[in-house]
Amino acid sequence: MKKRNVGMLGLGIMGSAMAANLMRAGFRVTGYDPVEACRRRHRRAGGVVAADIETAARSASIVIASLPSAAALQSISRRITGKATKIVIETSTLPIPEKDKARKALAKKGITLLDCPLSGTGAQARLKDLIVFASGPRAAIRQCKSVFNGFSRAHYDLGRFGNGSKMKFAANLLVAIHNVSTAEAVILARRSGLDPALAVKVLGDGAGASRMLQVRGPLMVRRSYLPATVTQETWQKDMKIIGEFVRRLKSPAPLFNATKAIYRKAMRAGLAKADTAAVAAVLERRR
Repeated sequence: MKKRNVGMLGLGIMGSAMAANLMRAGFRVTGYDPVEACRRRHRRAGGVVAADIETAARSASIVIASLPSAAALQSISRRITGKATKIVIETSTLPIPEKDKARKALAKKGITLLDCPLSGTGAQARLKDLIVFASGPRAAIRQCKSVFNGFSRAHYDLGRFGNGSKMKFAANLLVAIHNVSTAEAVILARRSGLDPALAVKVLGDGAGASRMLQVRGPLMVRRSYLPATVTQETWQKDMKIIGEFVRRLKSPAPLFNATKAIYRKAMRAGLAKADTAAVAAVLERRR
């Protein structure tokens, strides 16, 4: 049976994991990333490596974008043509006005941009444990169902373009808080004489459980923050976007705001490339 084609722009932590799962699901994934190591990894995994953005986009009618910045999104919106690509699934966490600008640029070429941020870490992405917050034209979302199923465990149609990002901001607000609260709980358990690994297991079965406790708790127990599932420097970008969104809406977020100083301390401590679970290392230095 002929394999279905999907293009992938961005083969970093999230993009490479999505590509691997899509290939396991029977897709032929043609990917591009400016970083040579990412291209090599994709080729070793069985993917097709494109020479540039344009070639990757021409490989399929549906293209996924997993990008590090708004500048990268605007770049691909200029370079993709409508000769083959009909839908771009934009999965990055970026300001909504930037996504809307790209949406308008692509629409002029007959291409539909969907705003589809993801809930989940890089580790979860490898396990296909992602949720897609899909928003945009309903017909285009329906056309992408098999692709979503190839790299995620569920997807939600949230309506008009931009609603996916709004949901993502709310989700990451919780992640910011739960990540720090997980660090506090693990440190408390360790200092009280409890086995921290057992504490993570037991707490994860109780009323205070969270996905961050389940996903990041074990990293904090092992004090193992490399390789990162989400780096501190990437998280700083997300925190800034969420903070600006919260301020614009004048929505109360005292707990989210309280976590900012802890994440900034992790950056100053030289942990920019470490997993965000490394906030535990920052808190452990407090006495």
